[in-house]
Amino acid sequence: MTIDRRTLIKSAGGLALGLAAMAHAAPSARKRFAIVGMGSRSRMFQDAITGKFAENNELVAICDTNPGRLALAAKRAASAGAKPKTYAASEFDRLLKESKLDAVIVTTPDATHDEYIVRALDAGCDAITEKPMTTTAEKAQRILDACRRNGRHVRVTFNYRYSPPRTQIKELLMSNAIGDVLSVDFNWLLNTVHGADYFRRWHSQKKISGGLMVHKATHHFDLVNWWLGAQPEVVLAAGKREFYTPAMAKRMGLKSHHDRCRTCPEKDACTFYFDLSSDPGLKALYWDNEHHDGYFRDQCVWRPEIDIEDTMNVIVRYDTGATLSYSLNAFNSWEGYTIAFNGTKGRIEHQIVEQAYVAGATMTQGGIEQEGVRTRLIPLRGAPQDIEPWAGAGGHGGGDDVMLNEIFGTAAPDKYRRVSDERGGAYSILVGAAANRCFETGQAVKIADLVTGLTKPDHAPMPTRDMPVPMPVRV
Repeated sequence: MTIDRRTLIKSAGGLALGLAAMAHAAPSARKRFAIVGMGSRSRMFQDAITGKFAENNELVAICDTNPGRLALAAKRAASAGAKPKTYAASEFDRLLKESKLDAVIVTTPDATHDEYIVRALDAGCDAITEKPMTTTAEKAQRILDACRRNGRHVRVTFNYRYSPPRTQIKELLMSNAIGDVLSVDFNWLLNTVHGADYFRRWHSQKKISGGLMVHKATHHFDLVNWWLGAQPEVVLAAGKREFYTPAMAKRMGLKSHHDRCRTCPEKDACTFYFDLSSDPGLKALYWDNEHHDGYFRDQCVWRPEIDIEDTMNVIVRYDTGATLSYSLNAFNSWEGYTIAFNGTKGRIEHQIVEQAYVAGATMTQGGIEQEGVRTRLIPLRGAPQDIEPWAGAGGHGGGDDVMLNEIFGTAAPDKYRRVSDERGGAYSILVGAAANRCFETGQAVKIADLVTGLTKPDHAPMPTRDMPVPMPVRV
């Protein structure tokens, strides 16, 4: 029987039936996205929308300050059969007005995230942002306020939550394997390939990146917040720059620091020399387009004007009573981390060795050396048990693909609650922002003093701290 659509809609009783039938009969409208900031990190989102998830998603607009990178992104989209409209950064408000978007994806330099997020929220869109959500407490407050007044949300793409071996740690903690977590010891190591790369690009200026305490450690603080299902309350930290300095360059036998690798007179003597032209992706993004804005992707890592730290130590107290001892060093002999959770029933020791990489190069970002993944469960007074790690492949230890499917595809309900909104994004950067303040004052900082109106994220259920604890075996 054929039913006229207008007649059907007039009937309140038939509305639900009609919508259900329509949903099964034809695919829903494609979700409409714009990306602002067409640097290296944007490619993951662009390729997902125009590639694997193109059936239900559409890239309708792209935006950047650099016309060369904007044209390059448009060409990349065209090769995938997409035709997004291009906008200069000065035309972002016109983009919002013309594009009828579901969400804006923000992959600009960190300190500008809030500018585009807030404008998108005020225009009636949701926002998806690369980590960190922003760089300071003041900017975080702007975003939180904009979410409240518009009834909109920000999704922060914490892909580390989604990598299988890190999800496995969440599973162990949720299952009460070690009882209440009382303390966490966490050491993150950046080697002199990946670590040095932060000191040759815009991340070396704290006013743009927030320093490694925000740009890099936001991943790590978010992992601990999510693993524990807890909120940080108090932060005490110390940091310094002692490796990537002009003095260290001279100690290594160089005559001086220089502006950039491309024109360095000591490139043959410096093993930190970086040939930007050797990677086709980086060359196309930056070398070929630096004449538009004067940004050099291969700046000298020994420059005196660098103002971010390379050695950092942080203590965090959580609302559950747990404490975190964290360190981040950017000049180590290997890449990855070790972490230990100390609980009332035992201890989890977990280590991941990551593959060294240069951000934005044509290689897997944050790939895991699978033989370098180790997880051990040690009961109180019991025999240690080596846990077979869950395996993942691809960017960020397999996390990118899982996360992208959740954003642009169809994902099953997630008992780990790995999705993060503006609340999780805020808590992660506020630990880093508090640490930066500690570096300046030497005083502990309360998270509650940094912003107002921040509520708890939606955490997966964790063991409560009033559950019975078994008596350890007698020895």
